[in-house]
Parts: sequence; structure tokens; C-alpha cells
Amino acid sequence: MLLVKTKLAPSKIDGIGLFACEKIDAGTVVWRCDPSIDIRLTAEQLEQLAAASREQIRKYTYREQDTGIYVLCGDDARFFNHSETPNCLDVCACQNGVTIAARDIAAGEELTCDYTLFDQDLVDGKYHL
Repeated sequence: MLLVKTKLAPSKIDGIGLFACEKIDAGTVVWRCDPSIDIRLTAEQLEQLAAASREQIRKYTYREQDTGIYVLCGDDARFFNHSETPNCLDVCACQNGVTIAARDIAAGEELTCDYTLFDQDLVDGKYHL
């Protein structure tokens, strides 16, 4: 669940991005996993979906490194784009995970994170950036 004011806009990184609507101070919790908003699926549950649904869901999920569970952010957090020098840092992307501002972020700046810190499918080479 996003905990700061954001908006979606075209990204110079890829497609649509998530942008800060106000200044975010370093150390601010930007996102927190919330079971009332974020959907957690096992590989078996994902496979039970229709092919078109599964493809759409996979586009926006990440697979937790410690559990193998697929997580679909139910809000606009799914539009964080990847950066090797991100302005947000993911801490334990598991069920109690949070994303914090790694530095001060200006209003209008795109929020980015390093997918390799939490997405096992990227680490395993199942997709490339």
C-alpha cells in the first residue's frame, strides 16, 4: 500500500512510471505490504488462472525471494520502475516488507527501486530488463 502521494505519468525509463506528488524525505516509508490491498498467490494458484489472466497478472507481480510467493500490488505501486541506482530501497519484500526513500526525493521525481532485491524471477533470469 502506497503511503505517500503519487501519480502515474509517462516514464523516461519504461512505459508508465510512479511519480512523487510532494517532497519525500530520506527514510520515509513509501510502501508497505498490506494484505487488504496486495494479493499473494502461490505458483499453483497462478497456474489455475486462464492464460490471458495469468499473463496479465505475471506482468505486474514479483516473486518473493524467501517464499516463492507471487505478489501483485493492488495499487499503483506496481508501476515502480527498475533502476540500478534507485531512490527507494526495498527492505524484506516478504509479507512484512516495506519500501523506504533511500534519499530525499523531489516532487515530480519518478520513484524507482532495484528489482533484484526482491524479485526472484529476475534473479533466476526468467525475464530481463
